[in-house]
Amino acid sequence: MKRKNHDYVRGLTRGALTGALYVLLTYLSSLLGLSSGVVQLRISEMLCILPIFFPEAIPGLFIGCFISNIIAGGVIWDVIFGSIATLIGAFGAYFMRKLPRKLLPLATIPTIISNSAIIPLVLIYAYGAEGGFFPIMITVALGEMLSAGVLGAVFYYSIRRPIEKGLI
Repeated sequence: MKRKNHDYVRGLTRGALTGALYVLLTYLSSLLGLSSGVVQLRISEMLCILPIFFPEAIPGLFIGCFISNIIAGGVIWDVIFGSIATLIGAFGAYFMRKLPRKLLPLATIPTIISNSAIIPLVLIYAYGAEGGFFPIMITVALGEMLSAGVLGAVFYYSIRRPIEKGLI
């Protein structure tokens, strides 16, 4: 029974730390003027690789994105649908966890796709962004490819071994 409680607390802590780290990294991105708008590069999106290691990262990412969008002063549609885009991406990464090890960095593709499909609609309908869906989709996709894709792969390779050794 003691081991079960330990695992529960450890999972809860990982989820909470994931959410807190998402908020912190989004705040850092916002200080650099990169976290919102038609062109955005949220450093925190690299964390969307974590569900391949820890399923408890899924609610952490969702709640972290939700809080980040509130702190950033997002309108309700951005808070809701932006967080749902991250949630979809996190679940997608989780379901890709059984890929061969060398393909695991591709687990951020669902995050890139979900944000590239949902965020342009939020920007257009909630904020009145101009330029049309596809041009905005391209800018969001590029930002996601850099943050979730490239930074996510770097993050994956930096934490894989410590996780496999049970250090994290």
